[in-house]
Order: sequence, then structure tokens, then C-alpha cells
Amino acid sequence: MRFLLDDEQREFARSLDGMLTAADTPAAVRAWAAGDTAPGRALWARFAEAGVFALVVPERHDGLGPLPLELAVAFTELGRHAVPGPLVETVAAAALLDRLGSAEAAAWLPQIASGKAVLSLSVPTVGGPYALDADAADAVLVVEGDTVRLAETTGPVQPSADPARRLARPLGGAVLARGSAVTAAGAYAAEVAALATAAQSLGLGRALLDRTVEYVGQRTQFGVAIGSFQAVKHRLADTLIALEFAQPLLHSAALALAEGAPHSSAEVAAAKVTAGEAAYAAARTALQLHGAVGYTEELDLALWIRKARPLRDAWGTPPACRARVLMS
Repeated sequence: MRFLLDDEQREFARSLDGMLTAADTPAAVRAWAAGDTAPGRALWARFAEAGVFALVVPERHDGLGPLPLELAVAFTELGRHAVPGPLVETVAAAALLDRLGSAEAAAWLPQIASGKAVLSLSVPTVGGPYALDADAADAVLVVEGDTVRLAETTGPVQPSADPARRLARPLGGAVLARGSAVTAAGAYAAEVAALATAAQSLGLGRALLDRTVEYVGQRTQFGVAIGSFQAVKHRLADTLIALEFAQPLLHSAALALAEGAPHSSAEVAAAKVTAGEAAYAAARTALQLHGAVGYTEELDLALWIRKARPLRDAWGTPPACRARVLMS
């Protein structure tokens, strides 16, 4: 099985990285946390033009997909730059709507592909009862057993370790679809969400490692850079190894999902727990090696650090993912 990206996929990643590097994402994250979604939606439009959301929408609905591997590549870059918003939930909702097969559900897909529609999604049996950024979404879908409903309102926003992640419980709503197809579609959507979240975690972890390596090369103690200390080198090496180990698992899971392999659920779970734990370890390393400055909200690093744990637990906690792997 091939785990390396081809030239076109690597160029896609570089183009997204370049676009987001020039976009001042920290300002967009801070604005989103304060309730101003305009800068985040502007970013959303830009990477929609790059085809990010079209990767999960079939060609018959103006998309390019489904292309799980390219989706993982894209979400790694979105995680690297800590882009805010219900990105994962929107692509998972697209996967759900496509598999429902109804005209009413499919009507959303071209809008998602073009970036005109922002959706949130709640699958309580997998991701918990809350929907991410429901207040910023054009629609909130809830999958409960064999029923999908379009939520009417949401409850009060729940606190999160990441202030740019606003969680609320969807309430009420009309039934969009019902039947056995919903159960299967909801399970598939949850796998897409877990894969995209794993990719976000991997990108986040790599960004934290890069920033930490740069910092320890500049910060001095006893007249030398702290990056020259053996203990610091070992900590950084452990972080790098964990992230490097997660990457092929992520790509393998994406390929399994693309092929509809019977073991895809276990592969996605393995990638999710490995990438999530690696990113969380990278956050702890970044916090320790940055010293007291790592705790300051003014430092952009905090925006990355505070995302690590919520992403680790979103769409499958580590214990839940390990259980899925063991049961496969």
C-alpha cells in the first residue's frame, strides 16, 4: 500500500500552506473567539475556491470527490494554521447528505462545495450531544438513531478549552430523513469527521513542534541556546517521532475509507487516537519549553496549544478509539 503523497497532492498542500500563511489566521481565530465570524468566513471562502469542500462532494453535485486522502491533506494544513469554524462538521455533513440520497438533502451539496453553506453536525453517539459553532452555521443537522433532523434552535453555548470552539446543544427541528439508510449514513459521516479531525491534529502538532524548535534555538540559558541541552533534544525528538508515526496511519485510514474497506472504521480510529495524542503531547512540549511565556494569552502560540485537547477528544475520545481498534 502507498503511504507517500504524489507530486500533485504535495503541491496542493504547499498552495494551501502559502495561502494561509499570508492570511493572518491568528487574527481570524481571535475574532472568531470574540464572536466576530467575518474574518473566518473570508478565509472559508478562499479555501473553498481552492476546492477544499469540493473534495467530499461528488462530481454530480458540483464537487470533486469523494477524495478522502486529499481531504486529509487539506485538513492537515487547516490544522497547521489553526483555522476556526465548523470545518470538520461541514464536510461530515456533506458526506451524510450525499448518502441520504434525497433531493432535499442533495440540494445542500453544491452550496457546500462552493463554500456558500456552513453546516454543523451532531451525532450524539459518537461526538456527544453538542454541535460546534451552531450560531455561525447556516444549518445544524442532528443524527439520532435512524433519524436526521434539521435543528431549529440551540441551547446556551458551552465553555471549551479552546475559546474559538463554541459548543451548543441543538434543539427541536423538522425530520429531514428517517430509516435504515440514515444509520449507515450517520456512521460514515462520523468516520469522515474523525478522519478530518485526525488530520487537523496532525497539522496542529507539526505547527507546535516547528514553533518550539524555532524558540529553543533562540532562547538562551547559561550563555547557550536551550535547544543544545540534551533533555530538550530528547523531548523534541519524542514529539517528532509521535507525529511521524501518526502520518502514515492517517494516510492509510484515508485510503481505506476511499476504498470502502471493511476495516476502515478501525483504521480511522487508530489514526484519530494516534494523531490526537501526538498533538496533545506536542502542546505539552511547547508549553514546557516556552517556559512562563507559553502561558500568556497574548502569544499566538496559545491559540494552537488550546486547540490540542479539544481536537484530541472531538469525534472519538482516545478510550473510545482504542476500543474500536481492539474490537476490529
